[in-house]
Amino acid sequence: MDLGLALLRLLLAALLFGHSTQKLLGWFHGAGRAGTAQVFEQWGFVPGRRLVLVAGVAELAGAGSFALGLLTPGGAAVIVGTMAVAAVATAPNGFWAQRGGCEVPFCYGALALVLAFTGPGAWSLDHALNLHFGPWWGLGALALGLLAAAVPLTARARVLRARATTTTR
Repeated sequence: MDLGLALLRLLLAALLFGHSTQKLLGWFHGAGRAGTAQVFEQWGFVPGRRLVLVAGVAELAGAGSFALGLLTPGGAAVIVGTMAVAAVATAPNGFWAQRGGCEVPFCYGALALVLAFTGPGAWSLDHALNLHFGPWWGLGALALGLLAAAVPLTARARVLRARATTTTR
């Protein structure tokens, strides 16, 4: 079981690393900050450049937490929140990523939540430092992540309402 948890952590960390560096640096065929900022602003996340930085750094922090197995519930909360925001923004396109849907953020967030509930396993810094997190930490990670997601989603809703009002005039 510990090997499986370590593999899950490392694979998710690698995916999150790629996901964040596409935004921040344009690596792996990403749009970089400028291109991603345009997409963020289309989705109603203003100012786009600043929020790309916030999202990218959050994803890198979660990737680091999972790669090391360090403070795993905290890393999970960051990823749950970031991916909840992304899932809401892409949900109008449906579920599947092929059509620009929310499949990828949903899966990344769900995997992070699984790690919050299971813990990182014995092959982790949490274990080496004798940090033990029970299932209540999973609920805490979920609650904290969703609470944090409410802030940018509320701001986005205001922007989208303002756009709708301007368009109908």
